[in-house]
Amino acid sequence: MKQLFQRGWRPGLVLILLFTVWELSVQLFEVQTWLLPAPSQIFSVMVSDWSDYSTDLFSTLQLILIGFGIGSSVGVLVGVALHLVGFLRLSMHPLLILTQNIPIIVLAPLLVVWFGFGMLPKLIVITLVCFFPITISLLDGLRQADRELMHYMKMAGANKKQIFTKLEWPNALPYLFSGLKISGTYSVMGAVISEWLGGSKGIGVYMTLAQSSFRTDRVFVAILITVFLSLLFFLIISWVERIVVHWSSDLEGESRGTS
Repeated sequence: MKQLFQRGWRPGLVLILLFTVWELSVQLFEVQTWLLPAPSQIFSVMVSDWSDYSTDLFSTLQLILIGFGIGSSVGVLVGVALHLVGFLRLSMHPLLILTQNIPIIVLAPLLVVWFGFGMLPKLIVITLVCFFPITISLLDGLRQADRELMHYMKMAGANKKQIFTKLEWPNALPYLFSGLKISGTYSVMGAVISEWLGGSKGIGVYMTLAQSSFRTDRVFVAILITVFLSLLFFLIISWVERIVVHWSSDLEGESRGTS
């Protein structure tokens, strides 16, 4: 908590200054509310309209958690498979890059046509934006394993499974969590985009309705919620990373000490 405060007070101060300048500028130049509401009005609407968007928030949060879980699982499985099976890596790696060159805003309507307006097309969108950073980061981490230590393990009679579990996988964990942090923020964006294109509830739907009715203050409320969810996911994954990587390093040290 102390480290979080030490790292976060400067960005927090910048945000306070930004909101202050924003508030004063809106008041000074008498900017119309529909064009740019003041931060005080946005926060007031955020509190007063809680009952209006709380259901949308929980719906989006559920979609993010399920989609991020599926996308992370797919990313890890694909990364491990490409690392362990050489011909898959040579044949599938270009296709993975191609999947990221298709604009989601174009693909999402097609998914709605193919799979309807249920949760499935939304989960596909989140999975597509999530799995690639995890797969690429994990592949980089698995390839960065210590070659001298790998050679020593092979000389000692270690098989491919032992090399993977004892050396390559622990070494790849920091890389994996880097991909997870990127995908965590992408999952929030993917959920909101998928809700724009089809759905009856969610922050994306709330944002679309607010925009169509020129309620710019509600649009900013949706933006702030999206930013907050992204930061929350990033902080949670960073916290889990410190625990898991530290635990893995301790186990690796004990293993080397007893060998």
